[in-house]
Amino acid sequence: MKKAIFSTEISLLRRTIQRLLRRRADDNLTKILRKTHPADVALLMRGFANSDQKTIFNLCPTFNHKAKVLEELDEALIENMLIDESSINISKMFLYLDTNDQAAIIGMFPEEKQKEILQKIEVEDLEDVEEIMSYPDDSAGSIMTKETFTLNQNTSVRDSLKQLQAFPENDKIFYVYVLDDKEKLMGVLSLRTLATSKNTNKLKDIMITDIHAAKSETDQEEVATTVAQYNYLALPVVNRENKFLGIVTIDDVVDIIREEASEDFLQMAGVGKDREILLKSPIENAQSRAPWIFASLIGGICAASIISYFDHLLKEMIVLASFIPVIIGIGGNIGTQSSTIIVRGLATGRVDVANTVPLIIKEIAVGGILGALYGLLVGFASELITGNELENLGLVVGLSIACSMTIATAVGASVPIILQKLNFDPAISTGPFVTTAIDILGVALYFIIASSILL
Repeated sequence: MKKAIFSTEISLLRRTIQRLLRRRADDNLTKILRKTHPADVALLMRGFANSDQKTIFNLCPTFNHKAKVLEELDEALIENMLIDESSINISKMFLYLDTNDQAAIIGMFPEEKQKEILQKIEVEDLEDVEEIMSYPDDSAGSIMTKETFTLNQNTSVRDSLKQLQAFPENDKIFYVYVLDDKEKLMGVLSLRTLATSKNTNKLKDIMITDIHAAKSETDQEEVATTVAQYNYLALPVVNRENKFLGIVTIDDVVDIIREEASEDFLQMAGVGKDREILLKSPIENAQSRAPWIFASLIGGICAASIISYFDHLLKEMIVLASFIPVIIGIGGNIGTQSSTIIVRGLATGRVDVANTVPLIIKEIAVGGILGALYGLLVGFASELITGNELENLGLVVGLSIACSMTIATAVGASVPIILQKLNFDPAISTGPFVTTAIDILGVALYFIIASSILL
């Protein structure tokens, strides 16, 4: 019920904004935007044309409101909103953004524009922004926030609480990170522990020293996995000398999980890994998808070559051609299932690359069971469909399906694991590569079995 009501409200708001845009009723539109949550404004903007998106963004009543909308927008939309904006106005929006968000937005612009914006940023934020921008993309350092709360390990609980109350951004504090005199991370403690401890205690006496921390160069997906596994609200980031640098917060982790899942799904579908593909022009969209289609084309040509090699067999027994789509389709289907299961297991940590042989054997067993079942089913069906036109046709078709499905599960399960061991993204295997390999093997097996039994 709540979802239906929410959807109705969003639809009503969208129609209202469309009507106000047509009437150019800017004052009324500004009043609506002032009362609308920035996340809802960002959601609504995705359904409008570029020019209307800019109009809506420009009519947001304050720089604070604009900044909050930027936090919720997709990367491509952020570029569209700010590409013509002055560096001064961008710097005013940055007053309400964390340094990691500032760094991410600045990184979207050409180098000349980046320098202009950096010159307008407040001095106290500039060093932090430049530091974050210096880390590799998709690393823990590039997504961490510097706005966090740290204390020296020799600070008393009483003094810690006073400093915490005086901290201007204490609404973002999840944990207190305890450092030594050289700013190395020594421990962590929760706000509950701090509030319930004796005022005379030192932090070093009550802190937790067994800390999970990410190095600045750690991949963001590994950061997200750690946070999800241990149910943390934030994860500290340190350098190689264990010097405290910042934290990755849960809201950034949610974005990472969504981004990585989107990339995996896109790659598994064989359309690249550009998360903004829906916002691209037809030409850009086609360019992203063309290489993957080309891979499928190569596989199709190989399969056609195999069919051509056995053309003498087809000329004598044309009915064999009727079952090629069945064998290709059912093999590709189960191969994709196996590959998707493994890729998902690797992404969530449920599949251990070091011990995968039993898992591959299990998938092969599943393929054998389903292959035998559907091989018998299609084998009997082929005899009924063709009316016993060709002796042993059912045996050929049934055996081909059984072998094709068994091999398909072996390929689908093993290729992602092999790619993972070679430090490649396993998600790319589930697209055209696995299905193409299975198509070629399935067709080859079909004709080899047919020539062995029927000739």
